[in-house]
Amino acid sequence: MREATAFVPGHVTGFFAPNPHEDPLRAGSRGGGVALTDGVDVTVSEGSGVTLDGDPVEVASVERVLAALDVEARVDCETPLPLGVGFGVSGAMALGTALAAAAAFDLERSENELVGVAHRAEVNAGTGLGDVVAQARGGVPLRVEPGGPEHGEMDGVPGRSRVEYLPLGELSTADTLAGDTDALATAGERALARVHETPTLATFADASRSFAEAVGLLTDDLRDVLAAVDDVGGTASMAMLGETAFCLGDGLSAAGYDPAVCEIHPAGAVLR
Repeated sequence: MREATAFVPGHVTGFFAPNPHEDPLRAGSRGGGVALTDGVDVTVSEGSGVTLDGDPVEVASVERVLAALDVEARVDCETPLPLGVGFGVSGAMALGTALAAAAAFDLERSENELVGVAHRAEVNAGTGLGDVVAQARGGVPLRVEPGGPEHGEMDGVPGRSRVEYLPLGELSTADTLAGDTDALATAGERALARVHETPTLATFADASRSFAEAVGLLTDDLRDVLAAVDDVGGTASMAMLGETAFCLGDGLSAAGYDPAVCEIHPAGAVLR
């Protein structure tokens, strides 16, 4: 084998409608999000174990990818993104592992096959439903139909923008998806239809905010931040699923906060 590295953009989900299915390649979600220039570098090399920013970790999605590809390797991941607050880091680690492992071991797998492996691993691990396919596409991806590449359908909103984000705390993706998802589904389908009909960044921002208000996941701290951005003429919303505010443009900065700043990443995951 040889060492190989993949870069996977971070991904903020603005709205979604969960679509569970007994087949993980058909499971997923409809919805929309933003791929970020802040992402995860994943290096696969000889050895064993998984690290994140130099610390040993156990990541079920990564272990499932290695098992599905029938390889043993060391996986080292580096990211500026905060963990557990809605940036798709586990999905990025899974997808990056699939791409880098295929290159390191000369596995002769197509991109869609590798995205499918990572998507299935993420769904089975219970850590996400749509990050992997969105991170594979990049830009402002719309998940028109759920599932991996064999079954899903993707579209997108054209455009480039500054992206600001302000993490406040964690929310459990698994706990949220295990509860009553009817409200999520209804609001998510409404938001997706709106953006698909009028595919602009402004519509995406407004639909994301409407979704966040409708599904009842906003904390008091998040509401305060979003209101402050409203007051300066911006539109911020909640990263699904984390206690994180994000906006396209400079609304958080204008409201007096000190957010992290990046941009929309126009491409999907790539080998370095």
